[in-house]
Amino acid sequence: MDPEVRANRTSVTEFILLGLVETEQLQSVVFVVFLFAYLVTVGGNLSILAAILVEPKLHTPMYFFLGNLSVLDVGCITVTVPSMLARLLSHRRTVPYGACLTQLFFFHLLAGMDCFLLTVMAYDRFLAICQPLTYSTRMSQTVQRILVAVSWALGFTNALNHTIALNTLNFCGPNAVNHFYCDLPQLFQLSCSSTQLNELLLFVAAAFMAVAPLVLITVSYAHVAVAVLRIRSVEGRRKAFSTCGSHLTVVCLFYGTGIFNYMRLGSEESSDKDKGVGVFNTVINPMLNPLIYSLRNPDVQGALWRVLVGRQSLT
Repeated sequence: MDPEVRANRTSVTEFILLGLVETEQLQSVVFVVFLFAYLVTVGGNLSILAAILVEPKLHTPMYFFLGNLSVLDVGCITVTVPSMLARLLSHRRTVPYGACLTQLFFFHLLAGMDCFLLTVMAYDRFLAICQPLTYSTRMSQTVQRILVAVSWALGFTNALNHTIALNTLNFCGPNAVNHFYCDLPQLFQLSCSSTQLNELLLFVAAAFMAVAPLVLITVSYAHVAVAVLRIRSVEGRRKAFSTCGSHLTVVCLFYGTGIFNYMRLGSEESSDKDKGVGVFNTVINPMLNPLIYSLRNPDVQGALWRVLVGRQSLT
């Protein structure tokens, strides 16, 4: 697009991210807390990834997908938190227009990938528990790679569509974003042109990327529940439910906060609730996932211990 046409259509060249708090004393506290959360999240997820790579017991489809989820968690918190920490250090809250759109693109790429990967993980549990005789052939390494590649492609398409659609809006008035990162609901409120088509696109994308996967996850686990209840061994039922319980917990956290965030486009003003949900989506969820998946999993705990103390697996 011609730069002159672009300048005439959009006068805003940067946005002001208001952040989480206003006072300087609280900003120091926020910096320390979020820096600690970032280091813990990156360290925890990279530890999970290292354990999966070095431990032969974990070279299975379930842990292959879990490793990809760990990469997504590191990416999600890296897209939002380091830039916020840099603004707190520099006391500059402005973000260039292009940088804001770039952040939004990568955030929705990773969030969209998360939706599909959680669905793939539910499908993996369905095959492993309900159809164990054909599991190894139906969830081969080739199939695993194809499922992950398709998830990345769908996430990329979703993020690109939203970014291009947002780039067609006019921003010619207020440029203060009441959040600590750039996201669609807050930017819609600053546009001086109609956002009806953008909101319709977000609604359709939500149906395709949130509702449909959630339905598939629910159906998969309904079949899993029926199959597990048929297992006569109490220990067998406990083990089956424990492998699914971690994934279900992550699904509930991810979709619960996501639905709250993107189904409130009718509200006129951003609130502290939006910031709280944003913190949950970008910081707390990625930080909790390694704990959730390792808390009741002796295989992961053993692999993590061997990674941390530098001992090789005995198997």
